[in-house]
Amino acid sequence: MILIDDTVISSDVADEFFVCDLAKCKGACCVEGDLGAPLEEDELEILERIQDDIKPFLSEIGLKELEKTGAWVKDDDGDFSTPVIKGRECAYALYDDKGHLKCGIEQAYFAGKTDFRKPISCHLYPIRLAKLADYTALNYDRWSICSDACSNGASLGVPIYVFLKEPLIRKFGEKWYAELCQEIEERKEE
Repeated sequence: MILIDDTVISSDVADEFFVCDLAKCKGACCVEGDLGAPLEEDELEILERIQDDIKPFLSEIGLKELEKTGAWVKDDDGDFSTPVIKGRECAYALYDDKGHLKCGIEQAYFAGKTDFRKPISCHLYPIRLAKLADYTALNYDRWSICSDACSNGASLGVPIYVFLKEPLIRKFGEKWYAELCQEIEERKEE
């Protein structure tokens, strides 16, 4: 376990390997599971604000779901997430010509139509954040649909924290990320 400021980072984040392999998983994380992507409270307003900007990048069925439910949903536990289509894929996901699911929000971002890349929970995956009393925990979420990403990361020698450098900096800042790297390097020397 690694402690930095008010974060507790699982050792798995440093020790396990991971690099998404979209050709093999086909974006299964956008369709599997019980709910949509977890959302932080500050992302709710952002999703509402960018709806017009991202519409051209969404599927017809996704647009219909967003019209019906709104930009986000609140579950029975009071947590926020993206809406899903008939209990399946995220309303913001769309299939490309190869049958791979991609994030429509992210496609709009890449096209320069929005300044919001995608929900941080998606960008950080396979790390999941959990709020504790005084800390935010960063845990590696092991999921069988990502076994190819684990194999790919291992063959390339890319640990989770390296694969997720950009979203970790997005969420916690460059200083925090540099400290994480330093802590991991010091652990290796022990």
